[in-house]
Amino acid sequence: MTYFRPIPIADAARPPDALPLAGGPLFFDRVECLERGRAPEIIPAAELDAAALAPLTAPREPVAGLPMDRPQIMGILNVTPDSFSDGGRFAALPEALAQAQRLVADGADMLDIGGESTRPGAAEVDPAEEIRRTVPVIEMLRGQGLETPVSIDTRKAAVAEAALKAGADLVNDVAALTWDMGLAGVVADRQAPVCLMHAQGTPQTMQDDPHYEDVLLDVYDWLAERIAAAEAAGIPKARIVTDPGIGFGKTAGHNLALLRRLSLFHGLGCPILLGASRKRFIGTLSGEPVADRRIAGSIAVALAGAAQGAQILRVHDVRETRQALVLWQAVTREAAETAGERRQA
Repeated sequence: MTYFRPIPIADAARPPDALPLAGGPLFFDRVECLERGRAPEIIPAAELDAAALAPLTAPREPVAGLPMDRPQIMGILNVTPDSFSDGGRFAALPEALAQAQRLVADGADMLDIGGESTRPGAAEVDPAEEIRRTVPVIEMLRGQGLETPVSIDTRKAAVAEAALKAGADLVNDVAALTWDMGLAGVVADRQAPVCLMHAQGTPQTMQDDPHYEDVLLDVYDWLAERIAAAEAAGIPKARIVTDPGIGFGKTAGHNLALLRRLSLFHGLGCPILLGASRKRFIGTLSGEPVADRRIAGSIAVALAGAAQGAQILRVHDVRETRQALVLWQAVTREAAETAGERRQA
């Protein structure tokens, strides 16, 4: 099988035959052809047939009301006692509500609320406890008139059902509908969008000895299978987001391989969510052992993801990421504006 990775362009000097990348602000005129057991080859995008080009160029449908033609920032709100970076800080309802409002004020386009830590070694949380942690926060935010889309970060059908009834808009499942066989039905019945994330193993085992034949292509194939399974369960592709699962059963080398060629995942035909904020590999590479001191590294990875066309950036540090993204967009905007003028001509 040949995989086609569009090579993104974010430069004012756009080639005249460049194509829009997933309907967003970036373009490409070349693709990297990848096959197992063979060296990569770069060819002109014009050599691809219509079927191969379609998922690379087609605009993505909005997700939870948010347009996917530009990067959107998902602010992380962990209402847990044991998350790797901010565990315990927002476990109480008043602190959680205040943090949610702070994230929105800082520029979050969406909130991702989680009541179970999935850090390496974390213990499973009973669904009732997970509901107790998350649902009151969602109910209170909606009661206060918050209109910002809310994602529930859960693997469990009961939690997703309760959160969606309380006003959540999206289900963010780190197990891609493999942990709880009832979750796909909940998502389909509620007509909610879902994010399918790749993970190797469980939080208890995933970092023991992660191994892949080819991490990039293995993750791609696995996500393609999970998309097909979701569609078979009644979830249309237009409501599916994919996440390569940075840090979930992966070494620092695996994470870098995925980030360097993140644009490959546009071939799945779904928006890409990138969640790398404050993760261990950033500390490994930068020499920073303290998670909440990895802001600069997290921003660097987020911008690298935006430059590969990622549509959703899941981050702890919304204000800093927003500022960096605004500046990145400002210095690359001429390419998008010029492209728009050419399309209208």
